[in-house]
Amino acid sequence: MRKKKTICVVIPAYNVATLITRVLDGLSDFIDRAVVVDDASTDDTARRVSEYQGRFGGEVKLITLPKNSGVGAAIARGYRDALDHGDDVAVVMAGDNQMDPCDLPAIVDPVAEGACDYTKGNRLFMGGAWIMIPKVRYLGNSFLSLLTKVASGYWHVADSQSGYTAINRETLEKISLDDIYPRYGMPNDLLIKLNIIGARVRDVPVRPVYNVGEKSGIRLYKVIPTITWLLIDGFFTRMTRKYIIFDFHPLVFFYIMGLVLAPVGGIFGFYLFVVRILGHGVAATSALFAAFLFISGLQSLFFAMWFDMEYNKNLK
Repeated sequence: MRKKKTICVVIPAYNVATLITRVLDGLSDFIDRAVVVDDASTDDTARRVSEYQGRFGGEVKLITLPKNSGVGAAIARGYRDALDHGDDVAVVMAGDNQMDPCDLPAIVDPVAEGACDYTKGNRLFMGGAWIMIPKVRYLGNSFLSLLTKVASGYWHVADSQSGYTAINRETLEKISLDDIYPRYGMPNDLLIKLNIIGARVRDVPVRPVYNVGEKSGIRLYKVIPTITWLLIDGFFTRMTRKYIIFDFHPLVFFYIMGLVLAPVGGIFGFYLFVVRILGHGVAATSALFAAFLFISGLQSLFFAMWFDMEYNKNLK
């Protein structure tokens, strides 16, 4: 128990037999229970947890999914168990020992104290992160984090892909766990859903942990296009629900203008450039018109983003 709140740790696990007991051993004393969700592992992950469970009684619960469904689905299943058990705060820690248990108080306390509804670990701003995190992962993460800011409306959240999080029971009850994206894009999808319901999210610096024996199944050339599409879809869903259905805000018009004018101006300008390269004449008015469309589109997009920042600045 922490700050008079019961704390449950949800641990999604897939083929982490050599690491899962280290994660369980590292849990803080204030953790009331741990729920390990084995995502149909093909190694001895479930057996290792069962043995640990036998030594430590009912503090550790093992849930085995019938088929591999993805990390998002495993977390959603753990969330559902936390709700059913009546836990006040649900923390997510990966089963591959890449989350430092020393950061648990910083992750849990803001939620347990009621200062926010959801905390999210930020590995990118810690000293030495550029050195500790593989460069490709760091750059890919930074790119997806930038897109997630626009899609989710949480402009202050810097590390969108971090899975080290805590959420309170009241917020979990407002989210449809069946609709959570089942695979690696789950943190991005959840942020969008949290913004729609107006949840307060806080960025918490945490220490990045790598080279502890983990084996990453992430392939950026597959993950980035998939999550990018997920974010595009989530962005339009958020705009529709938050700024049209639930409430109305003129930023919708600015986004529409920007998304129409900027591409049209850019394409028209590129067409004129090609025509000019081929040796044909281009009227000055045509060039000015293309520039006007493109610049007006960019201005509309910047205004829309600024309105979105202002509207969501209290969700910290």
